[in-house]
Amino acid sequence: MDRCAEPGLPANDRFARALRDVYEQCLPSVEGAVADYIPELAAADPEPFGVAMATSTGQITTYGDVDREFTIQSISKAFNYCLALELLGREEVQSFVGAEPSGDAFNAIVFDPQTERPFNPMVNAGAITVCGLLRRALGEQALDFVLDRYSRAAGRPLRICEPAYRSEVATGHRNRAIGHLLVNVGAALEPIDPTLDLYFQLCSVLVNAADLARMGATLANIGENPCGGDSVFEITAVRDTLSVMFTCGMYDYSGNWALDVGIPAKSGVGGGVVGVVNRQLGIGTFSPRLDAKGNSVRGVRAFQCLSSEFGLHAFDFTNYGSQFVNDVLLKAPR
Repeated sequence: MDRCAEPGLPANDRFARALRDVYEQCLPSVEGAVADYIPELAAADPEPFGVAMATSTGQITTYGDVDREFTIQSISKAFNYCLALELLGREEVQSFVGAEPSGDAFNAIVFDPQTERPFNPMVNAGAITVCGLLRRALGEQALDFVLDRYSRAAGRPLRICEPAYRSEVATGHRNRAIGHLLVNVGAALEPIDPTLDLYFQLCSVLVNAADLARMGATLANIGENPCGGDSVFEITAVRDTLSVMFTCGMYDYSGNWALDVGIPAKSGVGGGVVGVVNRQLGIGTFSPRLDAKGNSVRGVRAFQCLSSEFGLHAFDFTNYGSQFVNDVLLKAPR
């Protein structure tokens, strides 16, 4: 298969069949419900489902509704954190936000009692703090800078969904409360409103499952987009980001995710999940029905199946499937 081929053209027939089988196995799941605390998300069609896998050599295999756009929501937190690390360095970033799992819901109004800082950048408090750091480093150019990096990782221009952004602004009272508490404990600087606005805007960026797979593949390829070799993210920032995604990326399901799936990932209440198999794969799924913890029901099941089918768990003792990915896909002719 040609490098960077269009979605739907499989890199390998066996790989494509396995992806189709996972899709068909997960499709009947109708548990969960769409997010209802943001009006624009509450109006989403619950039925679409798409799965995409992109290799670190630029090949992509997809199945289902992989072109259906949705808002990135909390998946943005991982990429924002990566950029903050690049711009400010780990020591400075960790003086404002930690890297420990919280065990609480993503929108919990609670900080680390020892440091009075957010537990990690994958919960709302930490993500708002990171947006404040991005604004401190980039000023009024923060939105354009971050959106450009998202687009370069996805391999196409991305844009903000204005109705979703307005809906986030109109209903984001809890996040405003978190923002003001961050100012109170010194984890964020005044004025807080521009920081919150950046947070709402970045949650409202439109992506699809294929975009997430390519963005994940860019992280898997140590920050370089496999399609064309564009250097998007700094190497050490990628390492730290993947580490925090592994331990904190799936809300308060993160511990069991590490057991069941075993790869760095981040979910969003728009129905997306992105996963990264280091040096090998980016995986993107989309299905709007969420479980009680805010993760896509079909997305979680698809990742569980893919991890089992291809041996993608970081600590898989056989490494059978992961070796298959390496031998068949990563070494395929370009």
